[in-house]
Amino acid sequence: MSNLNIYIDGNNLYRSAKELGFEIDYKKFRGWLRQKYNPINVYIFIGLVPERVTFYEHLQSCGYILVFKQTISVGEKIKGNCDAELVLKTVSDFYTNSFTSCMLITGDGDFGCLVEFLKEKKVIHGVLAPDENKCSILIRNKNIEITFLNNHYHKFSKRI
Repeated sequence: MSNLNIYIDGNNLYRSAKELGFEIDYKKFRGWLRQKYNPINVYIFIGLVPERVTFYEHLQSCGYILVFKQTISVGEKIKGNCDAELVLKTVSDFYTNSFTSCMLITGDGDFGCLVEFLKEKKVIHGVLAPDENKCSILIRNKNIEITFLNNHYHKFSKRI
């Protein structure tokens, strides 16, 4: 894995960890990724919420490259789905030879077509799925290596 990029569906990772009772220490998580996979770049795709600037600065100081989606408020909820941005960045990086191998961190079936594309191109190293119980069949059925984070959160998170 000489030139590996990791693309993180930030919302999927955050929500899955939270539902499983964990709060991710993003600095420790970045260290875990470095130790286990030694990526060149780790991109995290998240909705842009102006009040969270300090958190974004923290993520950058941990070594993540942030890719934002403008958010909108719908009642109490903040919406900022980054799926299209993640797909576009990954495919663009493939075509500009920015990596020789890549990984996705998501369990969202919307990325099934991306997994299939990367598999066809022989550049996907695997998927890290944030929750084994919520990993979509649209990713599971691609015959690629999937590592479920359920048994790893204790290495880089605290219980909430």
